Amino acid sequence: MIPVWDAHTCVPLLPDYDLASLQRHIDCGAYYISINIGMDFNPLSDIIQIIAGFRQRISELDFLIQVDSYADVERAKREGKLAVSFDLEGGVPLSESPAMVGLFAQLGVRQIHLAYNRSNSLAGGCHDEDHGLTDKGRAIVDAINAQHLFMDVSHTGYKTSMDIFCYSDKPVIISHGNPIAVKEHSRNYRDDQLKACAATGGVVCINGVSRFLNSPQASPQSMVEAIDYLVQLLGPEHVGLGLDYVYHSHLDKGPQGLDVTHWWPPEYGYGKASDGFLSSFYAPPERFIEMTGLLEGKGYQASHIAAIYGDNMSALAQQVWGK
Repeated sequence: MIPVWDAHTCVPLLPDYDLASLQRHIDCGAYYISINIGMDFNPLSDIIQIIAGFRQRISELDFLIQVDSYADVERAKREGKLAVSFDLEGGVPLSESPAMVGLFAQLGVRQIHLAYNRSNSLAGGCHDEDHGLTDKGRAIVDAINAQHLFMDVSHTGYKTSMDIFCYSDKPVIISHGNPIAVKEHSRNYRDDQLKACAATGGVVCINGVSRFLNSPQASPQSMVEAIDYLVQLLGPEHVGLGLDYVYHSHLDKGPQGLDVTHWWPPEYGYGKASDGFLSSFYAPPERFIEMTGLLEGKGYQASHIAAIYGDNMSALAQQVWGK
């Protein structure tokens, strides 16, 4: 199996969730995974408890390694274990305070994007009126760069993402996003966004969510279609994987009072909460294995497949996080 860096996957946002389920990622070749610890609609008090619970469970499971530095990723790969870091989906929990970025960094967060679908005081969301990166947002971008974290633009609006590409003095990533040329959806990315991301030295990581692909089951063929489009547009050195798989999604109904239709508007095709979690199919980790033969069949060199599966993001982490 080809070693995999998964730039974003989800688990239930419950402090007592058993992360032993992540063994499935190792079984499919992964040596690194970034898991979500909160979105713009999750109260800060809940997020802190989630981080505490996850860190405790990681310390108890021998096959998991908490990422505090890039050396932890190297050790996981060497020992056949899974390095785990956290990502924050949206800047609301930062309370408009750059100092909060440093606190989250100390707790294991290694990538942050500023708006989850909806706009806030920092940035514009992809399913909202996008006012662009604000002065408060620029201060947060500065803090993310200063703390050597990945600046992510997943879920953010077009104008905001282009503002961040121009403003950030470090490479910017799209940790889980697909090209709009492959599937028309406002959560996906235009060619000029994708090129601007690559121009920062960043990586675009495709996801396995059916709504953003040309397959109701997020087939391996549809994911390879997205990968191949990006490779033709950007080159293999700017493409990665961020599966966005949701482990045990039925366990997490969100915080009390969550307005599902606000955050995932039906007019963008998400459907009703009663239809299942966002009415999407999430490609499982086994897709990593299934895609390999398809890429080989399209003539991809082993070195290019390895780059897409993990080497690109690994090299970028060494550059951004530091050794």
